[in-house]
Formats: sequence, structure tokens, C-alpha cells
Amino acid sequence: MDKLPVEEILALLDSTHDAIIATDAAGRITVFNAAAERLTGLSAKAVLGRAAVEVIPNTRLHVVLTTGEPELNRPQVLGHTTIITNRMPVRDAMGRLTGVVAVFRDITELETVAQELTAVKKIKTLLEAVINATQDAISVVDENGLGILINPAYTRMTGLTAADVLGKPATVDIAEGESVHLKVLATGQPISSARMKVGPARKDVLVDVAPLLVDGVLKGSVGVVHDVSQIIELSHELETARRLIRRLEARYTFEDITATAPDMAAAVDMARLAASTRATVLLRGESGTGKELFAHAIHNGSQRASRPFIRVNCAALTESILESELFGYEAGAFTGALRGGKKGLFQDADGGTIFLDEIGELGPLTQAKLLRVLQEREVLKVGATSPVPVDVRVIAATNANLEELLGKGRFREDLYYRLNVIAITIPPLRQRKEDIPLLVARLLPRINQEYGRNVQKISREALDILTVQSWPGNVRELENILGRAIINMRYSETEISHAHLPLIGRAPGSGPADRESPPAPLPVILARVEREALVHALAQSGNNKTLAARRLGISVRNLYYKMVKHGLTTEVTPGTNA
Repeated sequence: MDKLPVEEILALLDSTHDAIIATDAAGRITVFNAAAERLTGLSAKAVLGRAAVEVIPNTRLHVVLTTGEPELNRPQVLGHTTIITNRMPVRDAMGRLTGVVAVFRDITELETVAQELTAVKKIKTLLEAVINATQDAISVVDENGLGILINPAYTRMTGLTAADVLGKPATVDIAEGESVHLKVLATGQPISSARMKVGPARKDVLVDVAPLLVDGVLKGSVGVVHDVSQIIELSHELETARRLIRRLEARYTFEDITATAPDMAAAVDMARLAASTRATVLLRGESGTGKELFAHAIHNGSQRASRPFIRVNCAALTESILESELFGYEAGAFTGALRGGKKGLFQDADGGTIFLDEIGELGPLTQAKLLRVLQEREVLKVGATSPVPVDVRVIAATNANLEELLGKGRFREDLYYRLNVIAITIPPLRQRKEDIPLLVARLLPRINQEYGRNVQKISREALDILTVQSWPGNVRELENILGRAIINMRYSETEISHAHLPLIGRAPGSGPADRESPPAPLPVILARVEREALVHALAQSGNNKTLAARRLGISVRNLYYKMVKHGLTTEVTPGTNA
């Protein structure tokens, strides 16, 4: 084969994209092609025949010429350009080193691309971390409607894994409803809050899906899936609670009030009359007489029965808190105020009734604001400058002597007259003892339900004991005594006897009540004391009969005898450690 002329060889070298530089054995440049000129900025005429080490910065051609060892894929900086070079020794047929050749190319653009690729990989990793960390379920499909990405939240919500979804049609996860992904792919328009059920558990979800556009071309769609099953469940519970609260807001009527005694019947008649008006009502009476019961009944007997009934215990809150609760406050009215402010209870009760219990405990500032409500039918929120009109019927209650508070300057006289439009005094239980049998009959079903018992009646002897008491705690004390009596009974017992009643009344010589009511018969008192001592000793000893007998200073046999006598056991043979 004929050898190529030198001119053709040089032309071939100039046509290559890679730069080529060659030297002879003395290190002088013999080849310097066009690509080398372009990358180094030097002309071939200027460098040919000259030592490479003199004209090419950072060259290592002379090093390879000295060592005879090749250097492959070595980076080198030429001005503002980065190259990658291979330097190879050139040998003749006899193996003698005759020169060095270097082949190199510009990798600046490749480095830029590599940096961009690295940045893209970092962004991709970050996006994957964000998608996997979000608590919203995410589903992505390609332009053909096939799944290409889901996150862990999607798996937790639907119960479907990547193997169940990826590469599968967009309909694979739908238990009920139409695929929103397919609708978006068909229209190119986003869809929000689409309702459907997904996964084997048929989870209720809302789906927002948007098209994925790349340079204006639809490449798929991405959906965010929101689990609303828990919200639906909570909404149902809230609605149930609201319905229950509406029933409980004013749950008593006049039919729930026991009133055969003349004074009590007169109070009920006055309350019925008050219910038919819009007038403010003041309920007076000792603690436990049933003032709240009357307030419920008045509200339910009025034209406002279907509207809110709100009870406020004025003694339970400090004046500053009570003021903000009753009248509301504006945003920023004080430290800790809710953003946007808050409506007060008077506004919540608009159109209905507000029951202010323990009205005698109001402070002077709250008294002044309440007077404004009664006079002007408007409330002024804390921090506000403009009043808000309200239509609220006020029922107040107190066990305090308001006239005495007036004399001491602790209650406003003008407020007293505004409240005292219709005054109803509820008599204490000691003044209406003829109501006790009916009250017991009314209270027993409620106490049975509370303690899971089935007590049907009370013995005449037990009822006589209840009737002769002075009842300083009124009906509330009666309910407490009946509850304690039922706790003392065995589950099989259905009648309250005198032995079940705990000690009630006051000790002899303790006060006027002893002069008002004769004491119970001595045998009854002794039996009651003995029974309570037995119950206490058994409780203290963990129902250990031997230990209980030792505490009481009696024999175990005598303990069993007394237990049977008082209905605490049906056993008649004592053991040592029952």
C-alpha cells in the first residue's frame, strides 16, 4: 500500500475535532493541527520547530519524553479552557523513543453539563424527599394515564403499594367514582375537590388534579388526595353532639317540678306567668332548692323555647374573665386575645335566654355592663367603641341577701330594680316536706340509671326518717342521701329501708334545726350507726372478715351475724378470711 503524502496526512489531522500536538525526540513541536490552534490560541507557524515546554503552558510533553510512560485522561487548564488529554510516547520499529504525541479536547462545556446534571440530580433528590415527606397523598400519571409516581402518604391512605399502581391505569385505585386523572388528560384543565372512594378500604377522599405541561405539551397529571373520612366522622359526631346539646341546653319543663306544697305551687304559678312575658326574672332561694330547674322551665315555657338557653355561673370566674365571656372582646383587646376577637355569651344567646346564676357575686364593672344590657338591649365588647344590639331574656338567680348587699354598697341599686321585675322565691325543702315522697319517686329512676341499679321503692319507715329531717342542703341533699343509700344496698335489693340510710341531719345541740325537727327513734339511729361502722370496717380491711372483726373489737361470728342483720351478706357461717 502506498504511503500517504505528508500534505494529505496534515489535512487529515486538521480535519479532526480533537487537538493533536506532536514533538520529536528533542521536544520540538512537529505537528500542531487546526484544533490545537483553536484551543491554545496559538498558530502552527509560530510554534512549529520550537520546544513545546517554551510555548505551551502547563505542558507535560517533555515529562513523557523523559519517562517514556504514557499519561492518559489527564485534565489540564489552558487559559480559560479546561482540556482532557492523552499523552503517548512515539517509538520507531526498533523501540527507540522518537517523540511524543498529545491528543486533547475541550471539556469546559462537558463540565458545565455535568454540573447542571449534578444540580438536577440534587433537585430531583430534594423533590423526592419533599414529596415523600408531605402528609398529603400524591399520585402522578403520564400522558397515557399510567401511574408513574406515588408517595408513602398515598400508600398509607389507600393501602395500595407502588407495585399495585405504577405502570397501571389511573382507574386502578378507584373504588367508587370516575378517574379525575383521565378527565384532566382529556381536557387539559385542572379539577378541584372531586369526591370519590379509593383503595380496598373505600376511603372517602377529595382529589385535586392539575395537568403537567412541559413546554406547552401535556405530559401527564398530578393529583393530591385528601382523606376526608375522619373529617366526615368528626362532623357526624359534632352534629350529634350539637343535637344533644340543643336538647340539654334547657332540658326541664314545669312538668319536672314537684309542687304539691302550697308555697312551692305558688312559686310554680308565678314562674308560669313569667314564662308568658319577656320580663327579667329573679329566682331567689337557698342552695339546692331548684333555681336552675325553674330557669329551664321558664325558658321552655316561653316563646323562646326553640332558641338558645345559656347558663353562666357568675361565681365560677374572675371578673375580668367573666366580662370577656359575657360580652366578648375585640382583636387585640388584651394579651392572649384570639385573633379576630370573640363573641360573648350574650350574643350567643341572641333571641333566647341567658341564665345568670349566683348574680350576687358580680363585680362592679360587670354589674355596670349588665345594667346597660338590661336598659339598652345592647352589649359593648371589651376593647370596642361601638355597641352591638342583642335580644336576650335574662333570668338571674341568687341565694344571697341582695338587700343586705345593697346596704353594704356591694350591689348596684339600679341593677337590683332592673333584675327584680318578677321575683320568685323558691321555698326550702324543710318548708314543703309533703313533697318529699313525690321527690323520692322522681329521683329514684335517675339515681338507678347513674349507679346501674333497679331500686323500685322506699319503705314507710325510711320515708318517715326522711320526712323529719331539716334538710339544710334541700333537694340536692335529698338526692345525695338517696344515692348513698342505694350504694349501701345489695344488687338484689329493690327497696330502700331505714338500715340503708346514712346518718343525716345534725348532731344534737348543733343548731336550730334540732328544734324544728324531732330526732329519729333511738333504735333507728343505733342501727344506722352500726351498719355504717360495719361497712367502714370491711372497706378498710379489704373485705377481710377477720381483720374487720378485730378492728371492731368483736368476734368473727358476731361480725357475720351483724352483716346478715344489716343485709350486708347472706352467709351465716363465718369463715376466717372471706
